[in-house]
Amino acid sequence: MVNAIWLFMLVTGIIVAALNGRIDTVTESAMKAAELGVETAFGLIGVMSLWLGLMKLAEEAGFVRALARFFGPVIRRLFPTIREDSPALGAIILNLSANVLGLGNAATPFGLKAMQELQKENPNPDTASPAMITFLALNTSCITLIPATIIAVRLKAQSVHPTEIIGPTIFATGCAMTIAILVDYLIRRRSRS
Repeated sequence: MVNAIWLFMLVTGIIVAALNGRIDTVTESAMKAAELGVETAFGLIGVMSLWLGLMKLAEEAGFVRALARFFGPVIRRLFPTIREDSPALGAIILNLSANVLGLGNAATPFGLKAMQELQKENPNPDTASPAMITFLALNTSCITLIPATIIAVRLKAQSVHPTEIIGPTIFATGCAMTIAILVDYLIRRRSRS
């Protein structure tokens, strides 16, 4: 449906521009937007490479295991059905860490790995396990302390104050994560009774 709406708006814009004799404006705008898209993507590649590299180093150095042990009590309360030695815990920690740093694209491979590991432990492979549901809720609503991707985009767009988004981001994502955890807990508790 969204694709149809975008297509309608695009075609309508081109037709209106053609009727008004301004089709050159459409071409010029399309070229500028494509150029800006490529420039922004290349700018983000640097940020993503840096953080993915740091995350890989942390994983290889054993920092992820240490982080999993440190956050173990909290993670075990959120995921009571996961074994303590589960490989899913490391992937969950890495995913949440990347999300906390505002690196949603960098978090995706870790999220996929976590879901694969959780699926291996799932007694009903055709149905999402409670741990998978909790992880999905946390992943989509995770608090962001440093919105690195947004700051990079704002820097690329020459924002005067690219970091002023940090406070509102922390507040909004903190509220979202609190609500996600609360709703997940209430639904899980209700389904047990």
